[in-house]
Amino acid sequence: MSIAAPVVLQSTLTCPHCGNDRNFQVKTLQMHVVHLEDGRVEVSEESRPAVLEVLCDECETALKFEEFEDPLRKEVLLTIGAR
Repeated sequence: MSIAAPVVLQSTLTCPHCGNDRNFQVKTLQMHVVHLEDGRVEVSEESRPAVLEVLCDECETALKFEEFEDPLRKEVLLTIGAR
């Protein structure tokens, strides 16, 4: 499991617990297939990251990504290269 660095969002998202409206953690999962040959490790296939969880970066309250406004959800996915 990989954890993406905090993403700064420029939108109307606000944490209902602490009021933070700027920094959120987007946790993602990405799969890699690696190929071992002659002592080297090479990535032969990788998936695009999938969003597992979104947390407020201030108080770590979980936010429901599926309930984000569509334009905001699409902007987050585009920014982190996810699906």
